[in-house]
Parts: sequence; structure tokens; C-alpha cells
Amino acid sequence: MSGILSMILAGGEGTRLFPFTSLRAKPAVPFGGGYRIIDFVLNNFVNSDLLQIFVLTQFKSHSLMKHLSQAWRITGLTERFIDPIPAQMRTGKHWYKGTADAIYQNLNLIDSYDPEVVCVFGGDHIYKMEVRQMIDYHQSKGAELTVAAIPVPVEKAGHFGIIEIDENGRMIGFEEKPKHHPKTIPNRPTHVLASMGNYVFNSDTLVNYLQIDAEDDASNHDFGQNIIPMMVPGKKVYVYDFSTNEIRGEPENSKGYWRDVGTLDAYYEANMDLISVTPPFDLYNKHWPLRSYTPSVPPAKFIHDDENRTGHAINSAVAAGCIISGSVVKQSILGHRVHVHSHTIIEQSVVMGDTEIGKNCRIKRAIFDQEVVVADGTVIGEDPEFDRHQFHVSENGIVVIPKGARVGFN
Repeated sequence: MSGILSMILAGGEGTRLFPFTSLRAKPAVPFGGGYRIIDFVLNNFVNSDLLQIFVLTQFKSHSLMKHLSQAWRITGLTERFIDPIPAQMRTGKHWYKGTADAIYQNLNLIDSYDPEVVCVFGGDHIYKMEVRQMIDYHQSKGAELTVAAIPVPVEKAGHFGIIEIDENGRMIGFEEKPKHHPKTIPNRPTHVLASMGNYVFNSDTLVNYLQIDAEDDASNHDFGQNIIPMMVPGKKVYVYDFSTNEIRGEPENSKGYWRDVGTLDAYYEANMDLISVTPPFDLYNKHWPLRSYTPSVPPAKFIHDDENRTGHAINSAVAAGCIISGSVVKQSILGHRVHVHSHTIIEQSVVMGDTEIGKNCRIKRAIFDQEVVVADGTVIGEDPEFDRHQFHVSENGIVVIPKGARVGFN
């Protein structure tokens, strides 16, 4: 265990997820009714029995730090830890300049543990990975760096680092977020091979290249823009095919599931994935438990069974502490402590938690942040023009309600 150190990059601003990131870091955004986005990468490492983890934080980190202290404490075993590391400014009075600089500013942590391998993973994606399989692949190839990759549609190439490989899986080309004519997968012109932002480095190689990069004033100090392109020509850089990762108990349709929930629409769609009849991301695999912080609240309650006033939920996920009182919840996700009052209908929506929704409301295709209060008779999601005038609305027409909002009150 002491030969593998894991570092999770959890300091990004997440501006495309505004307004949910106006008060918290992107990895701290609630997801799936009872989780935070950061939980999924942490579960990957814990379920892989890799328990020497640093979580590097930066912007608006209070909510994230609080969640880590509540949900991810490891005590009593000195060899095992999940430690949040705020920006230390050890190399100067500045925030992290990029993903590579975030690790560079914390080289003292690598030096202290002297690992053979360092895993550098992002903290803001939804997926499952048995990380040891990627490390085994890295070591079997004699690689100095291994990058996890997945195919994505060519029209999304501008959001990713795009990879070229040879027949042995070695990286022979890399372009960060190409704007024009990205290199497609051979014999598959509709897709490109995209970096997942998950890296396994030999420790000495990582330290050496971070030091070289730090001395380059023209660098953006970013793994995708600088470190990987610098290494590809002369170093043993290999690509790990994420679709080969095997997890016990996973359904076949979940193979290769990975979502970058960096936009409001991507966040919404990933939540909706969870409540399909055969979800591509399974929350219920007993062999891959998904841990998080669960508040001390009672079970969800569904009350009233009168004519036209029956509390029930259909094709939905409802967290503990919710009260569905003579109302209907369809194809939606409700986080902890949501109270939905009589004759209200909620459809195709995500309610993060701690929210009160009044009587006679009709809500469709919306995302509610926490601590929202909705007045009786409020209608959301039926009149696009009205919604855009009153609320923040995503490109695909999802109505977004910020934390603490009072909706429908004069």
C-alpha cells in the first residue's frame, strides 16, 4: 500500500455549473439524492483498497471540507488516510495556476511518502473504476505515465484532450481541446479517443516533469496542455482503455459509463440516468458500495390515500427524511428532507434537499438546489418564455433554482 499515493484534484471553480457553484466547489455539488460529486472518485479508491489519499482543494472549499470531515474520516490506522489539503501557497502567494501546478505546490507530500506510483485523478466525474487494474496495466507496460481514456463523439472533442495511440496502446499524439479537425479513432470516424483526466505516474517521472514545467514561465502549468505533450515524444506514455475495467456485480450495460457533469444539462442527464429502469450507472451493486454522509433523519414517508390526493412516487429515487404528502413525484430525484405538499406534481426534476414545496404546484424539468421554499400554486416548466424571464434556464430548457431561493412569493 505504501508504494501507491493518490492525489485528487478538487479545487476547480466549476463555472459552467453556476449557480450551483456560486457558494461551493464543483466536487461538493449534491448529486443523485444522497451524494456529492466528490464521493464517486473517493469510492473508486476506497473500493480499490487504495487508502492513502490527498484531496487538493481551493475555491469555495468550506462545503467540501465539511463533507469530507463528515463522510470520509479514517481514524486509528496511521497507514490509511483521506486528507483534505487546502492551497498551501508554498511556492509563492498565488492560487494553483493549473492542474500540474496544484501537484507541484504539494511535492512535499510526495517526498514525505516516497511512493513508487502516484495516481492523479479529477474529483468531478461520475463513474466507477477499479483503480488497481489501471495501475497493473501501467506496470505491465513499463510505463512512465498512463492516461485513462474513453471514446466520445467527435462533436464533443473540443471539451477533452484527444489521444492518438499505436497498435500497442502507446500514446503517439495528444491535443488538448482541439477546435478544428480532431484526430478520430481509426475506422471509427464518428468518435475520438478522449482523456478522462485520470493519470498514473511513476513518482520520479512526475516530480521531474513538474519541476521542468514550473521553471517555464510560458507554461499554463496544466497536465493536458503542458505535461502530457512534453512527455509523449520521448517517454513511455500509455493509454488505459477504461471500457476494459471490470467490477464485480456490475450489469453489462454499465460498462464504460463515465460522465463529465461540468454543465447544467450534463448534470441533469446524469441524474436522470440513475432512475431509468435499467440504469447505466447502478447505485445498488452490493459489491461496490457507494459511501457518503447520511444525516440523522427518519425514513421517507408517503401519506394520504384519498381520491385525487394520494402520496406516491413513480420511477423516482426519494431519499430519507422526505415527506410526500398527498402529492405525486414522477421520474425525479429527491434528496434528504424534501416536503412536497398536497395536490402538487413534480416530474422529471432533481431536488437536492432541505426543500419545502407548497400545495397545488406543477413542476417539470427543473433542478432545485438546497434550502428552497416554493409557494403554493407555483408552476415551473410549462411556459419556456415565462421561465426564462423569471429563472436561470439551461441550453436544453432545464429550469435552475439556486440555493436558498424563495419561489412564487410576491
